[in-house]
Amino acid sequence: MSAISLSDLDVAYSGHRVVEDITFDVAQGESFALVGESGSGKSTVLKAIVGLAPEWSGRMSVLGQARGHKPDLAFSRICQMVFQDPYASLHPRKTVDATLSEPLQVHGIKGRDALVEEKLAAVGLDRRFRFRFPHQLSGGQRQRVAIARALMLEPQVMLLDEPTSALDVSVQAEILNLLKRLRQEHRLTYLMVTHNLPVVSFLCDRMAVMNKGRIVEIADATSLHTGDFSHPYTRELYAASGGATERKPA
Repeated sequence: MSAISLSDLDVAYSGHRVVEDITFDVAQGESFALVGESGSGKSTVLKAIVGLAPEWSGRMSVLGQARGHKPDLAFSRICQMVFQDPYASLHPRKTVDATLSEPLQVHGIKGRDALVEEKLAAVGLDRRFRFRFPHQLSGGQRQRVAIARALMLEPQVMLLDEPTSALDVSVQAEILNLLKRLRQEHRLTYLMVTHNLPVVSFLCDRMAVMNKGRIVEIADATSLHTGDFSHPYTRELYAASGGATERKPA
């Protein structure tokens, strides 16, 4: 059984189709990237999966559970999303404790104190951060809180929408190393949107290249070391990145 399966997915906004005929499968435990330039439809695919782009057709399933067009609270127990901008994804008037406690309260999960501190520790934050507000945190710390929030319900699948692009370069490597460690420790499946090919080389097993709302090629991430791609657009994207993947996080 695939962790994520999409077949013939089309997504529209106000009747205007922006994603067409998206088909791919992500194996359990795999880290899979959607890459392409801005406006290619990458983030729209993630939004469709979690229900933030409801105008879609085709077939989607996560861990064998078919996705529908109605809100599904149970879905959040198996799949969570980390958004691009940690400054926008955290409520400015809620403490870290309130942010992390909310999904536990919604799902009636007890042992809040221990779980909040456990997940903070998992992302490298100690208990001193628990009652701080977002404006008291750095960008990297905010993204760690966002990742901790995604972990609160112990999902098996995480959707990552450009999780480091809004951060300073010095902080990006820390977050990528954190994501790599969490994937190993929690046996997570990742579906990540990025335009950064060195990030794909560091964190992912395979990638789908998107252009103008369509997938033009699916390739192993190891191809980034050789430049062995079949589609002209993928080769252009590779060349534009410098054709190098050595700039990996330490």
